[in-house]
Amino acid sequence: MTMREASGGCHCGQVQFRVRFAAPPELLDCNCSICAKTGYLHLIVAAGDFTLDRGQEALTDYRWGSGTARHLFCRHCGIKSFYVPRSHPDGYSVNWRALDGVDDVQPLIRAYDGRNWEQARQDLG
Repeated sequence: MTMREASGGCHCGQVQFRVRFAAPPELLDCNCSICAKTGYLHLIVAAGDFTLDRGQEALTDYRWGSGTARHLFCRHCGIKSFYVPRSHPDGYSVNWRALDGVDDVQPLIRAYDGRNWEQARQDLG
């Protein structure tokens, strides 16, 4: 398995991070209300494969529903470039679209039925 590293961040540059992922990565295209409205493409990684380089103080979080997921946003520009999902509370979901330098990577994109989260989570195993 080939590992890649990419950097990314928010729109204004206050939040910057690095992430390691297997190539080709599998991304989840979720249809839940928040992901559908923001166009979020999920790259799920373990906490050890994610490094926040700067911007901890610029982050604010939003919680809804079960309150488990920590939706982290830059308080300056409003971009959610990564967050702690309820499906992987010990890892991160990185928005593929917030990464730089991955134009040469062909991800595998899989639909995820986040509108029916509990059933979709069971289907993942």
